[in-house]
Amino acid sequence: MVTAIVHIKADVDRIPEVAQMIAELDGVSEVYSITGEFDLLAMVRVQRYEEIAEIVPGRLNKVPGVNHTETHIAFRTYSRHDLEAAFSIGLDESD
Repeated sequence: MVTAIVHIKADVDRIPEVAQMIAELDGVSEVYSITGEFDLLAMVRVQRYEEIAEIVPGRLNKVPGVNHTETHIAFRTYSRHDLEAAFSIGLDESD
């Protein structure tokens, strides 16, 4: 699975509408309204890198109200669950 994190600048008066349209795109798993330089953050999860090009510049950037995007490709995932498993040596905590 390939994950891309897409920061999006949108027309301020259309953020909810833009977020909803982006969330409905195939390959977009989540869209967050965020603070800071960007207005929205979209998580794109696909099987192949080539699909990112189809989704981000091919569809997401064409959503009315999207003014600018910045895409970051994730190369490794860390989560609380993954870290707990990595540090677990299989001992029962009651020992």
